[in-house]
Amino acid sequence: MGTRRPTETRRFGDTVHEDALRAMLHDDPNDARAFDALADLVRRRAVEPSTEDPLTAPEEEVHRQEAADLAVWSLAEELAGHPKAWRPLLELGRLSVVEDPEGASRRFATATERDRTGGALAESLQILRDAGMPVEALGLGIGHWRVREQTIEVGRQLVLAAIEADRVFEARQHLATLEEHPDADSVASVRPELTAAIEAAEGADVTTPGSPG
Repeated sequence: MGTRRPTETRRFGDTVHEDALRAMLHDDPNDARAFDALADLVRRRAVEPSTEDPLTAPEEEVHRQEAADLAVWSLAEELAGHPKAWRPLLELGRLSVVEDPEGASRRFATATERDRTGGALAESLQILRDAGMPVEALGLGIGHWRVREQTIEVGRQLVLAAIEADRVFEARQHLATLEEHPDADSVASVRPELTAAIEAAEGADVTTPGSPG
């Protein structure tokens, strides 16, 4: 008697951990490690089976991913209220990019405006590319790219998005613009990859039947 059950101990530990993570995010809502850890915690809690009834287990399994996404959405929405928060907005955009691409793009734009380093913009472009939306990525990136002030990853993402959108000439323009970045060593580190990608895309255009010679 009086012995704490393993489940109760785990939940108590999760509560303490959650409180600590929330305190960290209160100070810095863009702390990637704290946000990911808290998102994993609420996602795990959301998918815990609420019943041992084998008849309802299959139905619960179907809704687990939806419940997990909803839990993370609620968390991100809560944290996005911070005036300097941009990482939670990226998560909201990621979760809504398929069903509400316009809303996701607005969230990405707001996140970008809150982050002068370009990190939020670069991650937004990656999310859009992963969703098969390179044209939307170009629209967002071109409107917010500040080559001399932001991380070179923004330029890299724009070059790759242009290639995926079959705009190889535009990709070369973005690569040329990237040369204006003050960190010449970082530019040199990505130049071979991007040049090779552009040349491969140009080669594909030449060898495609019916394409201009």
